Amino acid sequence: MTQEELDALMAGADDIDTLEDGDGEEISKVENEIEVADNEVSEVDDALPLGYNDDTAHQWPLPATDENKMVHQLDDVTKESEEKASEIFDIIESISTDLMDKEENLSAVIEILTSNVELFTTLSAKFPEVEAFKTQLEKNEDALTQTNEAVEILQNSGDSIMSVMDIMQYQDIHRQKIERVINVMRALSKYMNTLFEGKIDDDKRVSSAQHIAGDTHNDVASTDDIEALLEQFGN
Repeated sequence: MTQEELDALMAGADDIDTLEDGDGEEISKVENEIEVADNEVSEVDDALPLGYNDDTAHQWPLPATDENKMVHQLDDVTKESEEKASEIFDIIESISTDLMDKEENLSAVIEILTSNVELFTTLSAKFPEVEAFKTQLEKNEDALTQTNEAVEILQNSGDSIMSVMDIMQYQDIHRQKIERVINVMRALSKYMNTLFEGKIDDDKRVSSAQHIAGDTHNDVASTDDIEALLEQFGN
């Protein structure tokens, strides 16, 4: 829940006092909603850097969430890309198989039409006065032409599918490039962690001062901070 939604909910809570005694259940429901919303805002605030808000967002790097972790995102990209590419290859292969089957079926039809054309050509030559033979000859010749064109289209489509499969091979190259970037980033991360290693554990270090003479901000150390710092020196 955003801060705006919480403010709206708090504004609506101002009317709780005007409810009748019989609306105690409704009051309890509203109070529970306010408490849940307050906890959600508190959790979000704890996850953000100190001083981070909508006005200062451009000054800060994005919070280290699963949506913003670079290597995490790149791993998701390579995984999803490989899965989708595999699905595309399966679909293309299925289409290619169907085209080859239809081409074989049309080849059988072409043989029959070619035989019919030869037959009606012979009959038309011997019986020129029979119009039915001429008509069937023309129909079969036209059907043979259209069938040959259909086969040619199927063959061209098959060639286009093969070209698509060749282009899709670049997807694997892109995946390998991303994986190489991931490996370099991980190596740099390990190197930086090693470079900044210290001999003292962080929980044993002296707390840093919040305010030093000459600072331009006014975030001075509180009394509790000073007492805690003195206690650490005493130990």
